[in-house]
Amino acid sequence: MDESTLEDNIAKISKYDEGIANELHGLIFKDDYYIYATDIKEFDVDMVITLGGDGTLLRGQTKLSNSEIPILGINLGTVGFLTELDIENSFKKIDTILKGEYFKEKRTQLKVSHGKELFTALNEVVIMTEKPAKMLNFEVRVDGEIVEEFRADGLILSTPSGSTAYSMSAGGPIVDPKVGGAFIIIPICPYKLGLRPFVVSDKSEIKVKLLKKGKKAVLVMDGQVSQEIDDSEELRFVRSENDVCFIRTTDKYFYQKVKEKLTEGGSGSDRVCF
Repeated sequence: MDESTLEDNIAKISKYDEGIANELHGLIFKDDYYIYATDIKEFDVDMVITLGGDGTLLRGQTKLSNSEIPILGINLGTVGFLTELDIENSFKKIDTILKGEYFKEKRTQLKVSHGKELFTALNEVVIMTEKPAKMLNFEVRVDGEIVEEFRADGLILSTPSGSTAYSMSAGGPIVDPKVGGAFIIIPICPYKLGLRPFVVSDKSEIKVKLLKKGKKAVLVMDGQVSQEIDDSEELRFVRSENDVCFIRTTDKYFYQKVKEKLTEGGSGSDRVCF
């Protein structure tokens, strides 16, 4: 991001939120920050701070080569379920964090085997049709046992962290992240009466196969990475060996966020994300 773009974004954000405008008032950016820049994969730091919404945080954590580096998310987006701080109290909270008044929370990830490639997802993995308004035929196995065969618009495999994201919108249960130990399988608009989401152990191996020849699909990890899959491929899902680590200032935040963030579905926020 160049200097003019940074200033433009600061002006844009300040216009939408008086609290942000007060915090940023008087800041001047004259240095050439490119001379300080380091590739994120080379970071050797105590923590990483992301400014944005959950999408920014998800993008940032996928670029870290060391999963032990904890992430502190400051919300400039709409919902900000994964982020820890709002901009209004961020400077005071960072001061307390720098004094050591925080703890680390680990979140489970899914590991996806796609051909010879491996991907991870903190929130969810979605399998959807390549073409809109078309259905896919799925076979889902858990630990070698066929759980269901069905037709649907798609399929979501979610972690507890992702249970308040796409999974929830598709009818899945909200799962407290402290539960750990679980993954959620959610058909998207299934053409089958009585088919409900499944909660399975995160020690299980989940395999998903497309049954109908000639129908390709798209595999999307955390809304950030997408891959095309064909009808002959079987996808394998297990728990990743690497958890994602977050900086937290309180352990009593989840149910409060559920009530605050999901009442209006994020539509009442006037914040903008850059």
